[in-house]
Amino acid sequence: MIDSKQVGVGAPVGAAALPTPYILFVGDVTEPGYAKTAFGLRDWAGDRCVGEAACAPDSVATGLPRMIPAEAASKGARALVIAVANSGGFIPPTWRATLVEALEAGLDLVSGMHVRLAEVPGLADTAARLGRRLIDVRVPPVGIPVATGRKRTGRRLLTVGTDCALGKKYTALALANAFAARDVDVHFRATGQTGIMIAGGGIPMDAVVSDFEAGAAEMLSPNAAPDHWDVIEGQGSLMHPAYAAVSLGLLHGSQPDVFVVCHEPGRREMLGMPGYAVPTVEEVIELTLLLGRRTNPQIRCGGVSYNTGALNEAEAMRVMAADGERLRLPVADPMRPGPAFDRLVDACLA
Repeated sequence: MIDSKQVGVGAPVGAAALPTPYILFVGDVTEPGYAKTAFGLRDWAGDRCVGEAACAPDSVATGLPRMIPAEAASKGARALVIAVANSGGFIPPTWRATLVEALEAGLDLVSGMHVRLAEVPGLADTAARLGRRLIDVRVPPVGIPVATGRKRTGRRLLTVGTDCALGKKYTALALANAFAARDVDVHFRATGQTGIMIAGGGIPMDAVVSDFEAGAAEMLSPNAAPDHWDVIEGQGSLMHPAYAAVSLGLLHGSQPDVFVVCHEPGRREMLGMPGYAVPTVEEVIELTLLLGRRTNPQIRCGGVSYNTGALNEAEAMRVMAADGERLRLPVADPMRPGPAFDRLVDACLA
């Protein structure tokens, strides 16, 4: 879990004060990649989660106790979080009964979806009648400027990916904590709904109008002391057919000194894009350097972060060691702490 006393998270940009503890709602989602909000909150804000709720028996499970909203309220929950990030960010009709049930149980609703909670039929009237709040996290702040491209003081690290939902947020959080453990002055900068819910602040980059994307990244990571690091959560992938735009604007506006490529060994197709192969780590490094040099000519790759959750310990170590030798870069899984991850941190700070 992120230690906000250890890692600065910055001012809550574009985020409301969120009522905690949460119950995590996974709806009827069966693809784990679309439940990344649930897993992210479980792993990095577990002390604020009392359990999970679903509206289908075969939905994704986080391992937290499954319960109905009224039971969660009796255990101290103050809000139900829609802990899903589906393609398009919509709330289907099959979820509405559970959301209304949560309001009637005395819970506020927190959502990171593109659709606003008040736009869902029945929710606004029910919330008003019961005195409950509808809190949308995926709302950018007003007054985002167009990017200037000017170099800012301080140092920056950005996580980039070969695809969506494979560890950019986890990597950024783990690196920020590791930097702080070495007495480095550091902030974790959240750029997506889950990161904002974990950290309490940030800018939802995929909700920003494209012309202001790079400007939002500049706003998120302002001038800082020369030895200060901002570790910035990446979004999407520069090679994703649907989501490359947000990745490019974030790259140009962040002006990272260092980037870390995030990858899941064994993933063949891009999430939600049948027929589109996941690019290689080498391709992403090459493209990130080419495009990143536009706003920071000194950009470099600090290493590679692997999501090895589908591999056992021995196989994960073997794959990371072999690929590290081939790439001539440190390769580590931030969820498997040890010498490999220490080498990645060393390379990023070098």
